[in-house]
Amino acid sequence: MTTTGRPAPRRTEQGSSDRRVADWFDGRLGTHTLGRKYLRKVFPDHWSFLLGEICLYSFAVLILTGVYLTLFFHPSMNEVTYHGSYVPLNGVRMSEAYASTLDISFDVRGGLLIRQIHHWAALIFVAGMLMHMMRHFFTGSFRKPREINWLFGWTLLLLGMFEGLFGYSLPDDLLSGTGVRFVDGAILSVPVVGTYLSFFLFGGEFPGHDVVARFYSLHILVIPGIMAALVVAHLILVVYHKHTQFPGPGRTERNVVGAPFMPVYLAKAGGFFFLVFGVIAVISAIATINPVWAYGPYRADQVSTGAQPDWYLGFAEGLVRIMPGWEIDVAGHTLVLGVLIPIVVFPLLLVLIGVYPFLESWITGDRREHHLLDRPRNRPVRTSIGTAWISVYLVLLAAGGNDIVATRFHLSINTVTWAARVALFVVPVVVFTVTRRVCLGLQLRDRELVLHGRETGVVKRLPHGEFVELHQPLSPAELHTLTQHEQPRPLALGPARDANGVPNRTSRVLRLRAGLSRGLYGDGAQVAKPTAEEYREAHAPEEYRDAHSAEEPRKARPVSEPVPPDG
Repeated sequence: MTTTGRPAPRRTEQGSSDRRVADWFDGRLGTHTLGRKYLRKVFPDHWSFLLGEICLYSFAVLILTGVYLTLFFHPSMNEVTYHGSYVPLNGVRMSEAYASTLDISFDVRGGLLIRQIHHWAALIFVAGMLMHMMRHFFTGSFRKPREINWLFGWTLLLLGMFEGLFGYSLPDDLLSGTGVRFVDGAILSVPVVGTYLSFFLFGGEFPGHDVVARFYSLHILVIPGIMAALVVAHLILVVYHKHTQFPGPGRTERNVVGAPFMPVYLAKAGGFFFLVFGVIAVISAIATINPVWAYGPYRADQVSTGAQPDWYLGFAEGLVRIMPGWEIDVAGHTLVLGVLIPIVVFPLLLVLIGVYPFLESWITGDRREHHLLDRPRNRPVRTSIGTAWISVYLVLLAAGGNDIVATRFHLSINTVTWAARVALFVVPVVVFTVTRRVCLGLQLRDRELVLHGRETGVVKRLPHGEFVELHQPLSPAELHTLTQHEQPRPLALGPARDANGVPNRTSRVLRLRAGLSRGLYGDGAQVAKPTAEEYREAHAPEEYRDAHSAEEPRKARPVSEPVPPDG
């Protein structure tokens, strides 16, 4: 008896070699186990998640272009006489740092393009981080277990701002020197220790001879190293905690709906990296930024007109410009409040968003894990706080260019400054109020959609002559999306007296928590979701509603429970 079948495949020599290499690495690093576990990890698919990727890819562009620029930059303040390709500055005394920046711009092949890519990538990197954090803030993804990751992102944003400050201070041109002068003035305004800090930073009296070399070490070594470590830790925690996702059918706190990392997400991520790199390169090729040759070398007796820092530090400039020039004497020391107060307010604005996750958790007492995101409209107070913070940021950013606004619109600089001072206190209140009303209006709209369906534009005449518009009921998926969210209740203090009539002692901290909790979730802070009974009555036949209109209403389902799609 004979049998037939396909012969066993022969293992080629190359295949055996590859297998041995793979086995060698797996036996020492566990690559097969790790790959099987994480290469098929699911990532949700939503456009807002691309904001974090923009940050990551622009950071990679910064590293690549920064390495190239370090090969040609000389971080020295020793004076030399320039003899290079830029004729207008030939024979001018300048620092080696400025001269090497001119050489990079005019004599190094591709140097000017790389400089501009580096600078534009820095601006996009910080903008991407700010938008990425705002996305997390408005959707509530900072809640447990992601508080530490939120702090990592917040620290990256803070370090990115100072990394940019040190970076555009390196060329030692007149514009960056004006910015360094601003830094020195801010340091000197610190009581008691300000003078010592300034001497330590500049190696003597301003501008000293060491500041460029010290900024260079911070810019290429210390801060990038810390940021790289934070980026790696941030990504590890993203994988460990799994991705958050927006609510929808089939999405719960225990699963993730999306595409696997390999090969779908990896292919998309690779393509998006080249897209980000390409867009930055195109912007850098057609839009000039920081033309240091137009400013000239820095001199302590000159100030560049129309000087503003990069946008992410413009709000700090605005704080100083709108602050009155107040000075007071305390124990023989002069306190320059016109600079000291902005120096104190500057970190407070950033600390506010850094500690908010812990503040909200303390107010609500919520200790549960959250993997489903909030729709911003369903958290009106939090959304309003975020938009009010952004309005403060934008007002101060505009105030940082009050001289440009005054000259472009032919206005008095005093008028622009006073308008910015008033707007700093009025605009956030208006933005908070309007945002809160818009969120409540959107909640009312969602409630009407659930109860009555979507308008079709079709008008029908009833037998008794009444004209009504037909509504199309929402699909079960849409009903789930609009009703799945929880509506927490504010903390209750309990009765003022116990059963024996003895007054209950309530601490001030508990009363503060209860008051803040009422502000977040109390009356007027959210629109009640339709109950299951309201949904049934709204979709029941007219005869059913007439028959039950006189009956005592039944107990409604709590609003924290979603309306079942089947009614």
